[in-house]
Amino acid sequence: MKRLTVKQRDKWAENFEKLGFTYHSMDGLYWNEGVCYEFSSDEIDHLEEVTDELHEMCLKSASYVIDNNLFSKLGIPDAFGNLIKKSWARHDPSIYGRFDFSYDGRGEPKLLEYNADTPTSVFESSIAQWVWLEDVFPDYDQFNSIHEKLTDAFKQVHRSMPPFKPVYFSCVKDHEEDFVTVEYMRDVAVQAGLEARHIFIEDIGYSSETYMFYDLDNNEIEFLFKLYPWEWIISDQFGKYVLFETVKVFEPPWKMVLSNKGILPILWDMYPGHPNLLPSYFEPSKLKNKYIKKPLFSREGANITFYNGSYSVENTGGSYGTEGYIYQEAKELPCFEGSYALVGSWIVNGLAAGICIREDATPITKNTSKFVPHYFKP
Repeated sequence: MKRLTVKQRDKWAENFEKLGFTYHSMDGLYWNEGVCYEFSSDEIDHLEEVTDELHEMCLKSASYVIDNNLFSKLGIPDAFGNLIKKSWARHDPSIYGRFDFSYDGRGEPKLLEYNADTPTSVFESSIAQWVWLEDVFPDYDQFNSIHEKLTDAFKQVHRSMPPFKPVYFSCVKDHEEDFVTVEYMRDVAVQAGLEARHIFIEDIGYSSETYMFYDLDNNEIEFLFKLYPWEWIISDQFGKYVLFETVKVFEPPWKMVLSNKGILPILWDMYPGHPNLLPSYFEPSKLKNKYIKKPLFSREGANITFYNGSYSVENTGGSYGTEGYIYQEAKELPCFEGSYALVGSWIVNGLAAGICIREDATPITKNTSKFVPHYFKP
């Protein structure tokens, strides 16, 4: 694994915008043109193997949580716990998720967290970095079958649905990255044969008479892909109406378990000493040296605190924490030329599907971190 400087492409920003990748320069610089990571084929093979193994471990840990009613330990209300149980029993299909690793190409990939509900960076991982590869290193390869596996996932969804029913794709208004991501997923669904419509979360209506959700034209919404976290739904005024199950949601309710940071100590308890896990607990007393305090529902590096022994040495702001915390042994991201690199590994339709790299000037990857493409030599 190496960080390399390469020639910047002519008109790269203009060409990205033609593809729909309009947020390439959000916060000043998001797509880091002129920089990339090189992997060996052995490193890629190992990342794929680890991702598939962790996926199976996570499914077993979800089953453990559900079978033992551990929802309160994860800050999940009982009513939504019952929803999760029914969703799990039905085998409601999952589309995708992303593991985040600390990995330098030498030691084992270490799982930092699992973005199992609303992972972002999917468009740039699937499309943007593949276009970059074809422009810059057309003779090399990339760990990237994301688009193909997403298509397979939506074909599976299509087969499970009644005929002539649309799937609505939704996100909040005034968030360009979320909108582009949802529109990409909607486009993939159309390619898979689905009728796919867009609606903003704020425009979804509800009737207390029919217990149904509606679009702006009063059409019933029975299938919904949402780039909107389940923990937000739990706390929303209208979230309780999802419990009537008149709408089928992607990602499904059971993914609430895996998107929760509480799954990390549960994984460690089930697989103690596993080479790809970090020691994690619901209380800090078992961690003596450097460790990290994470809220159960934290997103984008919010409300993370680093400890060195009993002393807090660094923390980030945010609005999470009232739901509870977990404590994880600190594993600093590898630093390449002053940039801390996080490897995101995608699981799509139940299979490892590719990786992406995010960089930051600090060891905490935030929503302002940069995206860097990769390649490997076959």
